[in-house]
Amino acid sequence: MTAGNVPRIFPPDTLARLRELVDIDLSTVAGDFTEPRARARLADTEILITGWGCPVLDAGTLDAAPRLRAVLHAAGSVKSFVTPAVWERGIVVSSAAAANALPVAEYTLAMILLAGKDVFAHRERLRAERAFPYGEILPGIGNFGRRVGIVGASRIGRRLIELLRPFDLAVSLADPYVDEAGAAALGVPLLPLDELLAGSDVVTVHAPQTPETWHLIGRRELALMPAGSVLVNTARGSLVDHDALVEALRAGHVSAILDVTDPEPLPADSPLYDLPNAFLTPHLAGSQGNEVARLGLTVLDEAGRLLSGKAPEFRIGPEDLERTA
Repeated sequence: MTAGNVPRIFPPDTLARLRELVDIDLSTVAGDFTEPRARARLADTEILITGWGCPVLDAGTLDAAPRLRAVLHAAGSVKSFVTPAVWERGIVVSSAAAANALPVAEYTLAMILLAGKDVFAHRERLRAERAFPYGEILPGIGNFGRRVGIVGASRIGRRLIELLRPFDLAVSLADPYVDEAGAAALGVPLLPLDELLAGSDVVTVHAPQTPETWHLIGRRELALMPAGSVLVNTARGSLVDHDALVEALRAGHVSAILDVTDPEPLPADSPLYDLPNAFLTPHLAGSQGNEVARLGLTVLDEAGRLLSGKAPEFRIGPEDLERTA
């Protein structure tokens, strides 16, 4: 992984506990796998701990690591560096995506509740007018009975369903990989995507980035959303057609809360920066600051399970990459 992330993900106490389990070589932490020292170290490596910035694990790299039996990823998706050759060789892959899902779900919960109070628009109104009619009951806002539609029962989507449970909200789910029994187990009704879009005050996207989900929310889908509804995207920018979204925002049909965009970052002249009904944050919903230490603890637990002969709790296979985020 990128060298600077090591002390953040593995603070001293976590690293010390990890050293009690395994012999760690940090000297090649930022190395390209083609670099001679890293290549030589791979020959003895049994467990590879990876993170953001990991080079690709292709067949050539794996040939240099004949003893490798597990990859423990201290981050979310492994799509950028795990190749089919890893699974073909029976190497176990574990990801801390479940731990990374927690802050994303928390961010989304916060945004849903703030959107329900129309906080962003009323903040702009207060800044512009520097006054407000004290004691006024504002119509059209509030979270009592507000309808929330979740697109994708990913790790994040499932955690969000749990977090939303204590609130007086009507939550529904759209996901082609979930059946009625699965939705019932989650405690939410399962709806076709179009029906969910048409019947939600807030739509939040938690589907994975695949060819099938490119522009999942486009012009037709945005038109289905009720006037005044809110779109939240913390998944991947490519799931939303930004040109269509700008049109819908300019028309005042919807508002948007975007932690991810396509591309990232947006060009400096993107209208999304200036539209009053678009609220942008710089891809910070996932693990940041002290939250990344949770990823290291996940890897520590997975290493302990692996070395005690148990299967990693968060083991993933190639089929999981198409269904989860």
